[in-house]
Amino acid sequence: MYEYDVIVVGAGGAGLRAAIAAQEAGADVAIVTKLHPVRSHTGAAEGGINAALREGDSWEDHAYDTMKGSDYLGDAPAIETLCKDSPEETVQLEHWGMAFSRDDDGRMSQRPFGGLSFPRTTYAGAETGHQLLHTLYEQLVKRGVEVYDEWHATRLAVSDEEQPEDRTCHGVVAYDVKTGEIAGFKANDGVILATGGPGQVYDHTTNAVACTGDGTAMAYRAGVPLEDMEFIQFHPTTLPSTGVLITEGVRGEGGILYNAEGERFMFERGYANNAGELASRDVVSRAELTEVNEGRGIEDEYVHLDMRHLGEERIIDRLENILHLAEDFEGVDPLEEPMPVKPGQHFAMGGIETDENGQTCIEGLYAAGECACASVHGANRLGGNALPELTVFGKRAGHHAGGKEIEEAKIETGKRGEYESGAIETPVELGEVDTSGEPVASDGGTPGDGGAADGGEIVERAVEDERERVEMLLERDDGVHHAQIRAELQESMTQYVNVFREEERLEQALRDIRRARERYQDVAVADPSRTFNTDLLQTIETRNLLDLAEAITIGALVREEFRGAHWRKEHQRRKDDEWLKHTMLSWNDGDPELWFRPVVLEGEEKTYEPKTRSY
Repeated sequence: MYEYDVIVVGAGGAGLRAAIAAQEAGADVAIVTKLHPVRSHTGAAEGGINAALREGDSWEDHAYDTMKGSDYLGDAPAIETLCKDSPEETVQLEHWGMAFSRDDDGRMSQRPFGGLSFPRTTYAGAETGHQLLHTLYEQLVKRGVEVYDEWHATRLAVSDEEQPEDRTCHGVVAYDVKTGEIAGFKANDGVILATGGPGQVYDHTTNAVACTGDGTAMAYRAGVPLEDMEFIQFHPTTLPSTGVLITEGVRGEGGILYNAEGERFMFERGYANNAGELASRDVVSRAELTEVNEGRGIEDEYVHLDMRHLGEERIIDRLENILHLAEDFEGVDPLEEPMPVKPGQHFAMGGIETDENGQTCIEGLYAAGECACASVHGANRLGGNALPELTVFGKRAGHHAGGKEIEEAKIETGKRGEYESGAIETPVELGEVDTSGEPVASDGGTPGDGGAADGGEIVERAVEDERERVEMLLERDDGVHHAQIRAELQESMTQYVNVFREEERLEQALRDIRRARERYQDVAVADPSRTFNTDLLQTIETRNLLDLAEAITIGALVREEFRGAHWRKEHQRRKDDEWLKHTMLSWNDGDPELWFRPVVLEGEEKTYEPKTRSY
């Protein structure tokens, strides 16, 4: 067993910032990560960091834009925290040596982004995430923080009290990819989950293969509610053949979208008469798919994104890597011709319910980054708000877990709101599924410990439970391979739980997920080896995808309104009188329990009244 004050799971932007902050607070810190830190998916983020840095801009304006972008489903304390703290965090990155793009006067460059009322997106060419990741990793190395890379965390060690609010997280169990060792990591003060999003639920996604929602699924099964999982962002500009992202920075610099008829459809078809291509991402994605569905798409699949008019000098200075992506994956030279683009899954607005300090309802368990939901993004994330979320909330979670006093949180986690719990009214049976032959509820804690054991014993028992599970998977002679289950799941989610959603199709997705979960009970690992067994790890990841796909689809089915990224054919308006509330889902021993929590629209200085959202 390895023992530290704070264990950070995941080494992307949020995990690295959390580890630095916990170390600054005086804690002995280690990172457990299935990828080397500089291989984390944060490195694929291209666009920029929103921060109010210039005269004429303010954090209040940033907060208003963020609340409007969220379609009034964001929580005001979290949004105001993001917008107040982002300038300081962004300047801190610059002081640590991050290579931001510069104006002629030497200041960090800022450009327009979708849904913003001011050009406040600070960037480093079109590789902002890459620069951020390396800058933070340098600071980690400088501080001597221990990194267990290629250790795949598979289970939380949590006490077994009946109510999640009474439980304590004592550590995490992880699998050493290099040796096959399964070991416990005991955390004396806290575990911080920073494991990224669940993009591999879909087959057309900008997310890396490693983005399988591991931390989200582990926290869910340990008893932490998942919040607003139905809100999935589909980025409007991805390459059709691969899902590779083309940054919003192309449109921020003046890139134009055209349909097959040569129309600049965002304006000419009335989708966004003021903002055009720089409307929020949900608006642009729906516009593109509408063009395709109505016969004005190119090859009935995509539209064109044109940046030729920007000129070679400007493109190479600010967007050079986009040239390489388009040429490598689509055979297109953007200096000479437009790029093909279409919407692809990009970001999960929902996740592990936390307050604005990263704390979950389980004592000692924190989350930050895309796996978490402090409810900054609500129903739709603005471009440029993901990277400051990593640094702002990663830092706050690290400070809190490390024992540094910060202001009291204003969002309560894990508490039943003023709305009563609700049964899931659907013809699709959603009962308990005992996946992989283990007790479903044991994935987060240790069955029968009753909370009486000390932290070390709880971690040891969790390790033994995980060893038994892995042995069972490796020793099973025959069965279905995880790749078949995953492919069927991804196909169903992409077909039925995409940009446009209909009741019958959502119900079909739930039936498909149910069938996939039943098949997973017979899953077998083809590779019996104990070292570098990626087949085993992908089998474990597939279970996480199944649980999160179900949560996404349940939320999409029950939310009977049109809000932000969530479009419902049967419900074509936002219903503030009924649905100004968060969708909450609790694991409940594998039989998901649905309940709701009111949105917090009251900030420190103002209350955000819902208004008509237009661009």
